[in-house]
Amino acid sequence: MNKTYKVAFISDVGKIEIVEKKLEQPEGNQVLVKIDSCAICTLEQRIFKGIMKRYPFAGGHEAAGIVVEVGRTVKNLKVGDKVAARMLTNCGECYYCRNGHENQCVISFKADIHEGIGGPGGFAEYMMLDAKSLYKMADDLDLCHAALSEPLACCVHSINNANIELGNDVVVIGVGIMGAFHIQLAKMRGARVIACEVDDARLEIARKMGADILINSKEGDTIQKVKALTGGRGADVVFCTAALAQLAADSIQMVGKVGRVVMYSSFHPDKPIELSVNSVHSTEMNITGAVNANTRDFLVATKLLSDKMIDPSLLISEVVPFKNIEYAFERAIDPATYRVIVKM
Repeated sequence: MNKTYKVAFISDVGKIEIVEKKLEQPEGNQVLVKIDSCAICTLEQRIFKGIMKRYPFAGGHEAAGIVVEVGRTVKNLKVGDKVAARMLTNCGECYYCRNGHENQCVISFKADIHEGIGGPGGFAEYMMLDAKSLYKMADDLDLCHAALSEPLACCVHSINNANIELGNDVVVIGVGIMGAFHIQLAKMRGARVIACEVDDARLEIARKMGADILINSKEGDTIQKVKALTGGRGADVVFCTAALAQLAADSIQMVGKVGRVVMYSSFHPDKPIELSVNSVHSTEMNITGAVNANTRDFLVATKLLSDKMIDPSLLISEVVPFKNIEYAFERAIDPATYRVIVKM
């Protein structure tokens, strides 16, 4: 085995550098994983474009690979296992970790996988991770699909927050990769799904993912269309997966009495919207958010992928070799793409 390995990190706006690090041996409950695939998420795209300035930043938190060595106390993983990595850090000791909301841990996102460079670090040939962060995947699963466990897990968390019931009318605003996963998962919960998008190509993806009704938001009043489709009531659940403040406001207008609105997307910049608190009071609507995934959500996502209940093939726009990682980032920031995966 090589004694060094390569790690890519974002060094400045539009710039990626690759450095070599010393390859260590796993100890205790550590596992050495040879990374196969790592997807470029919105977070990395924002840092690459300079919307969020965190330099240097070793991005890559949607990663999957193969176990090559294990520490002596590792019990449930062995050499050769395919694994997906849950990169969200949590201490296990704070109030939120201990009451079942480890996705809200006070140290979330504070990762330092590769010495000297902050960040989750999935754009690397190898990663040393604790066994508890790794989830075994099916032996016959494409590791490009396994790399999408993390975004799917975040959508599982969102779906759970919405408490979808059989026969509910569910609106999904935005059909990026997260919107597409929401459509698939909502259908699995027994909902009628209405997809809202301005791009016809993405509406076609929504149809293939199982959406029952497609609305091009450029053509007419989307809020009134949703109300007309629901007998004037409004939707039971609305997911806002697009990062536009106006769409967040529209989400609240679309929901009916005792309905649930989930603000799934993160908003940068964060532009406040007006809210009728009396309307919230009188309709008993529930406005909530969804961020990251708990360990149980991640487990569910890995099972859905391993058991082929979710097929993300249509959501992988391109697979790019590690040596062309700058090109991969340029492709990823193109709004027409879904996930671009770096093949290590």
